[in-house]
Amino acid sequence: MAGEERVRNKLVILKNYVSDGVPKESDMEVRESSIQLKVPEGTQHAILLKNLYLSCDPYMRNRMKKLEKPSYVASFEPGSPLTGYGVAKVVDSTHSDYQKGDFVWGITGWEEYSLLVAPVGLFKIQHTDVPLTYYTGLLGMPGMTAYAGFYEVCSPKEGEYVYVSAASGAVGQLVGQFAKLLGCYVVGSAGSKEKVELLTNKFGFDAAFNYKEEPDLDATLKRYFPEGIDIYFENVGGKMLDAVLLNMRMHGRIAVCGMISQYNLDHPEGLHNLMYLIGKRIRMEGFLVLDFYHLYPKFLKMVIPQIKEGKIAYVEDMAEGLESAPAALIGLFTGRNVGKQLVVVSHD
Repeated sequence: MAGEERVRNKLVILKNYVSDGVPKESDMEVRESSIQLKVPEGTQHAILLKNLYLSCDPYMRNRMKKLEKPSYVASFEPGSPLTGYGVAKVVDSTHSDYQKGDFVWGITGWEEYSLLVAPVGLFKIQHTDVPLTYYTGLLGMPGMTAYAGFYEVCSPKEGEYVYVSAASGAVGQLVGQFAKLLGCYVVGSAGSKEKVELLTNKFGFDAAFNYKEEPDLDATLKRYFPEGIDIYFENVGGKMLDAVLLNMRMHGRIAVCGMISQYNLDHPEGLHNLMYLIGKRIRMEGFLVLDFYHLYPKFLKMVIPQIKEGKIAYVEDMAEGLESAPAALIGLFTGRNVGKQLVVVSHD
């Protein structure tokens, strides 16, 4: 419509596909365009979002590659804004499910404003008496990932021995706390002294270690789990998974959430100890949170009271401004972040 207000719209684009190695900030670029602050006339089932917080997540690394084989998420398009999980406010809507002023979380663009036509995978935020940033993590995709992987995939029981790798990250910190609340013995690993202290002092893990200071991971796990591991929440892969397989107990369960040690390798590392799956009757299962979103109301019913009662702690690492988004995302792969990494686009 002529005369409608247009505003600046900064966006983060991928310049070119990044096949191998650790991505660089220069692989992305912050550009400026403009956008009309209204859903275009005649566009039905659409919403215009003002993005508030963007989530930086390890799975986004594979989307920076040109994927030759089908995957559960498509590659980013060079020259177009990145997309990912975020929290946003509805500015205008022609969609019956969303009204101006609603807060939502789900897939949105890495830009100040996003126009979504027939949006899928968006959740309307009902609980606004907790920080909205939590919907990039604790109450969003990472929280649901921790819940689904631990409770649904691992079928945990009180008193079991639980090991979590990359335990200070968005998902790991929650898995450990869920396990403690159930009455399990929990050990986590992380990549710095600061993160290890966070696991025991803030999140209540029984013990934690810095994997970078442990040349023999098999011996390390035997030290922390002399009776073996019942549940391993896998975020790392490679040598860590190989060592864990040697230390699993009979009928152990491994929930394969991610393998961040492998994402930037030209040739992923092989495994040597898979035979242990047979003799120990271990169940190792990969999973995607997408298959468990129907449980989101059940998850909220459990976790909202735990937050309000102070039973769940959560640590966020906030980068200010869309300009900081490329560095924040790259930092995931060098361990720079402490806690859930997110980008603050706007405080309103």
